[in-house]
Amino acid sequence: MFRLSEYMHQLVAPTPVRKRGSGEVKPVVIWNMTRRCNLKCRHCYTVSADVDFPGELSHEQAMETLEDLGRFRVPALILSGGEPLDRKDLFEVATRARQLVRMLALSTNGTKIHGENADRVAEIGFDYVGISIDGIGATNDWFRGVEGAFADALRGVRECKKRGIKVGLRFTITEGNHQHLPDLLKLCDDEGVDKFYLSHLVYAGRGDKNRGEDAAHKRTRKALDLLLDRAWIGVAEDMPLDIVTGNNDADAGYFLQWVRRNFDEAHVAHVRRHLAAWGGNSSGLGVANIDFLGKVHPDTYWSDYTVGNVKDTPFSELWTGDDPMLATLRTRPRPLKGRCGACKLRDVCGGNTRIRALQLTGDPWAEDPACYLSNQEIGVDTADDRLTVTPFRGKSHDPAHRFF
Repeated sequence: MFRLSEYMHQLVAPTPVRKRGSGEVKPVVIWNMTRRCNLKCRHCYTVSADVDFPGELSHEQAMETLEDLGRFRVPALILSGGEPLDRKDLFEVATRARQLVRMLALSTNGTKIHGENADRVAEIGFDYVGISIDGIGATNDWFRGVEGAFADALRGVRECKKRGIKVGLRFTITEGNHQHLPDLLKLCDDEGVDKFYLSHLVYAGRGDKNRGEDAAHKRTRKALDLLLDRAWIGVAEDMPLDIVTGNNDADAGYFLQWVRRNFDEAHVAHVRRHLAAWGGNSSGLGVANIDFLGKVHPDTYWSDYTVGNVKDTPFSELWTGDDPMLATLRTRPRPLKGRCGACKLRDVCGGNTRIRALQLTGDPWAEDPACYLSNQEIGVDTADDRLTVTPFRGKSHDPAHRFF
């Protein structure tokens, strides 16, 4: 996850670079509690449906896994699905999780957060509830496969806000919905949403089948331009929408180019040090996934690669074992090939999302096809350049005009 707003703040209120300690990095765990879901999203990475799937962790197995995560001291736990509220013991698991982990989040489609469910979410004390929306009105309903899904999700946002729960919107950008991004940002401001998360399409599950809908590189750059403008306004005018992006760590490189065009080299160097300390893609290191069957993966999109199963071996042992893929994902620099291997920003993005390269080429270390930066921007000297630089738009949002 690239925390755009956080790094934007470094331009006006710089802080020392926080370096990782010498000890082992504990991962944020995304736990798919169930595969059951009341929606039929076109980009679903778990290929969920509104039926019971065999083999899901029993209540006892889930609680044993939870205790292990607590002893292992994972820094954050995100309860996801399918639709996590479709799991009958979700609230019991979440109540215990609240006692064991520092940060507890719920990743949901939002359609079931009302009435008693909303009260229970508030009582448990989730630090954050992320609600997925893929456009305004009928566009969202088409992507989500159920009529009325937008209205129900928006109701979920409002029910969370009424109860003082920090809530965010998650938006997966594709060729079919990119035009809704400005309206979704406005919706965040109108509804008092705390966070906006733009997710790039990952080739997994139904997202793999729908890879033809992945937003073209120029569309992606335009979307990032809009987010950069809004994030800067948030810093400059105290409009505190927290903007983050996910599943395309080239966003960090694009932000660095924006800083270079608008600030002096001291600011560029400072931001780069922070980005390099973050290190970009964290699959297999700072992020882990437990799926609904108990299988452990390097992240939520690596469903075809399994480290082991918590039914047989505790997560803590699997994560600290000698799995070869985890070991290579944790290598810095990674053994990247093509443009990614030659890229001068690989310390910033970490080689981006490896699963896309794997799905497209069969090689997890090939270049990421979703990198939208030009060869010039990444310092690759070839005649076949991918894109030209998009200039910063508009003097009214010019950082130098506002602060220097």
